[in-house]
Amino acid sequence: MVAPNDLTAERRPRTGTDPEAGPDPDTRLDLDLDLVGVRDANRALRALPAGRRARLTAPRGRHNLAVGLTAPVTVDIDGPAGYYAGGLGALATVTVHGPAGTGVGENLMSGTVRIRGNASQSAAASAHGGTVVVEGDASLRAGISLKGGTLVVAGNVGRYCGFMAQAGTILIGGNAGADLGDSLYEAVIYVAGRITSLGTDAQAEDLTEADVRRVRTLADAHGLTHLDPTAVTRVASARQLYHFSTHNAGRY
Repeated sequence: MVAPNDLTAERRPRTGTDPEAGPDPDTRLDLDLDLVGVRDANRALRALPAGRRARLTAPRGRHNLAVGLTAPVTVDIDGPAGYYAGGLGALATVTVHGPAGTGVGENLMSGTVRIRGNASQSAAASAHGGTVVVEGDASLRAGISLKGGTLVVAGNVGRYCGFMAQAGTILIGGNAGADLGDSLYEAVIYVAGRITSLGTDAQAEDLTEADVRRVRTLADAHGLTHLDPTAVTRVASARQLYHFSTHNAGRY
């Protein structure tokens, strides 16, 4: 095991001079994954006190980067990440400076995971809270089984986006693939572009003023300047499959 103090840190100028002020929030911990490996890097990240910053270099598509964080720290992944980057996290802000593999932000509880590129399938899967932002496109099953979190995709999403999403919000700045919102529960999906097709029990609904405010807030917060909050399509559950009925047997 490698202790955080044994790893390379870059010190920037302090903003205060009080020696009793605690850890310097402007000290960034740099972790070279070619040297320390994923397991020890994650241990070091989880040991960081609140307010600290860290950077993971040489990620090279490695899996499980910056997972299980439970403090308000900031982590930059300096390149492409593999599976489950930023997953199982709470309070932290994780940014992938490149594309991300399957399940980025999976089971997120709070905080933010941002991908400055495209995301593979199942982005924000089962996220209970927090926000996952994809600045590019997202592949299949984005927001699958969403449980209260928020997924914002600036570009397009693939098939089965929002499949079995139980609660939360999905905002799509581009087009949506086939079977959008299949078997949707209480989550709401907003789409700025075209929808190839809606999934089982999903329906387009009229926008309310509350919807427009919600979309505008998300778009402003995450840089979706190309989006008109008054011109998106709201997709929600038709609630025909909440309870099993023999009349609907062929649709299950």
